[in-house]
Amino acid sequence: MGILSHVPVLRADRPLREAVEALRQVDVPALPVADGRGSFCGIFGEREFIEAIFPGYIKELRYAGFLPRSLDVAIERRSGCLDEPVLRFTNREPIAVTEGFSDAELAETFLHHRVLIVPVLDAERRVMGVVTRRTFFEIVSDRLP
Repeated sequence: MGILSHVPVLRADRPLREAVEALRQVDVPALPVADGRGSFCGIFGEREFIEAIFPGYIKELRYAGFLPRSLDVAIERRSGCLDEPVLRFTNREPIAVTEGFSDAELAETFLHHRVLIVPVLDAERRVMGVVTRRTFFEIVSDRLP
């Protein structure tokens, strides 16, 4: 099992609906996003999709039990976002490592940013692949005595 998973890279200018479909086709919870030159510009995943579909105030609430229970209402109201560029919903935090990364650097990135994937970039900031938190967990736990 290699540490690097090769995944599709989403184009920042493509519609959100295409990003969602690409994400459904792979076995990772998020994908890297790149601009038209192929330079890494962020991560789009399950969390970002949920934030796109539901109103922004949802993540500020401590309890949402008083809101309508139907997912259909939220989807209907926010379905227009599916035609907007995926970059609008991309997590643009500088969450990535460069080739030659250390185990400690990868661990710090997972712990500090609480992400499920970490893109690995070459010297030109192009995506070489991703390391999933699950893969990293398996590699570290396999080293236990």
